[in-house]
Amino acid sequence: MTAAILAFASVVAVSLVSLVGVVTIAMDEARVRRLATLFISFAVGALLGDAFIHLIPGSFEAGTAGKSPMTASLLILAGMLVFFIVEKLLHHRHGVLHDYFHGREPGSRPELALINVLGDAVHNFIDGVVIGASYLVSPTLGVSTTMAVLLHEIPQEFGDFGILIHSGLSVRRALLVNLGSASVAILGTALSLLAASVAQEAVTLTLVPLTAGGFVYLAAADLIPELQHDRSLRALILQTLLISSGIAVMGILTIVE
Repeated sequence: MTAAILAFASVVAVSLVSLVGVVTIAMDEARVRRLATLFISFAVGALLGDAFIHLIPGSFEAGTAGKSPMTASLLILAGMLVFFIVEKLLHHRHGVLHDYFHGREPGSRPELALINVLGDAVHNFIDGVVIGASYLVSPTLGVSTTMAVLLHEIPQEFGDFGILIHSGLSVRRALLVNLGSASVAILGTALSLLAASVAQEAVTLTLVPLTAGGFVYLAAADLIPELQHDRSLRALILQTLLISSGIAVMGILTIVE
């Protein structure tokens, strides 16, 4: 019972990190959208760093326990394909969501917000499972895992917030959407506590590589092209530094973990 209480308290704290964008509420909308471009650059590095430094290596390590490397590779590619299909369906003029997206404001990218929320929700679900499973082992491991996830989520949530703003959402709506996506972690923790190690193994072997593929697709197919609009030398230097910073933060987190 104590482990469950601590696990849920920890996952709620992690979910509240999604509200980091609240610091921008006092700013005017135009300034927030300028900052969103910087967040996009950081998000590219954070997403690629998370995929290539944490998720993909973790997928292959898990594969050695019973699954072949080919399985992990195919699941990563499947994640990219799933995100591609979702985005194509959102753009399709006969798609079920066409009427919703038709007539949107010029320059808005609602489909970008949706696929980002989809990938982030799966990622948060995994974090919730990991937190729940770690508390089942010991409270000490649970606390250390929660701290690692918190450090991981702060840069991730800044990037996610920037993507939502860039896609056309208002600051307040972006905060609510980000919080909703982060709250999926609570469901992951509940499932982990109910199914214990079985749930953790299933998540590690299947959802982790799928999420990795989704993050690679989001960064490479959607976000990097957005950065190509500004071709000035200043933008090149600033964007390169921010992308590198996002990768560096994810690399440094391996030391903490």
